[in-house]
Amino acid sequence: MMPDRDIWRAANLLIKEHGADAEVVAARRADEMLERGEHEGQRIWLRIRQAVVELQAAPVGKPN
Repeated sequence: MMPDRDIWRAANLLIKEHGADAEVVAARRADEMLERGEHEGQRIWLRIRQAVVELQAAPVGKPN
């Protein structure tokens, strides 16, 4: 199991490298892991994908 801080770090790096395509890249990698039968790897990439989505989401609520 990969620690949460490493998931967020990977998500940030993916965003820096791939920008708006980061979510798609993470989803592709999750699919590749599934095709290889690497279920733990797939779960990690799905967690990274979710972190990317959260990091790229527009802020909610009133600005400070």
